[in-house]
Amino acid sequence: MELVKVVFLRHGESEWNKLNLFCGWHDVDLSEKGKSDASTISAATLQQHDLKFDIAFTSALKRAHQSLEIVLNALECSKIPIHSTWRLNERHYGDLTGLNKRQMAEKYGEKKVQIWRRSFNVPPPVMDASCPYYEPIRNNPKFVDIPAEEFPDTETLESVMHRVVPYWESEITKEIKNRKRVLVLAHGTIIRAIVKHIEGISDEKISTINIPNSIPCVYNFDISTMKPVGPMEFLAEESYLQDQLRKTASIGN
Repeated sequence: MELVKVVFLRHGESEWNKLNLFCGWHDVDLSEKGKSDASTISAATLQQHDLKFDIAFTSALKRAHQSLEIVLNALECSKIPIHSTWRLNERHYGDLTGLNKRQMAEKYGEKKVQIWRRSFNVPPPVMDASCPYYEPIRNNPKFVDIPAEEFPDTETLESVMHRVVPYWESEITKEIKNRKRVLVLAHGTIIRAIVKHIEGISDEKISTINIPNSIPCVYNFDISTMKPVGPMEFLAEESYLQDQLRKTASIGN
């Protein structure tokens, strides 16, 4: 059995993560903490485990790009090929975009907001032209090549998988088969979508899977079967990992 490690990494804290806002396709920067964590947690952990990369995949959003630049520079991998695609964008949070998660929980109830956040196929309300973030998202030049019929106004994990899984199968797995050391630096929902696909996790159980910012997670893939051997491994000290998982699962303050 020949194994190849594949690393998944959620970007560092963004300015809207810091403010506890639904972000989705709105293109925000990393916070100062996010920049620091990309260096002192993400890159430092990868260095500790002697992980370097031949190729990287990321979204079209700058919080992912900023994290990737910091990590690759620290690992002295800045010259590797980088594939950026909207198909690895975070899920579109529809009309929740820009709204505070705690305030929405107070308005609609925690159960409803958690269904919007973590369920497999219940979408948030659709974003229409009255939303202040509609035009900035629709007119983002990074998204100019998205077919009109594929441009979302809200998404579920299920609909995200319709754009992520084909890209995983057609573009990313071929690099793994070629024994490339692959880094996928993207977003929480994107990594959850790939994890659900490769592990065959049920629609119900996937709601319990959380991906914290900045902590690398690793799979060992069997080249002959292109199946992971064992579960995903988070590269973090256990108490810190559990604290970050709780934080990610929470609606926040």
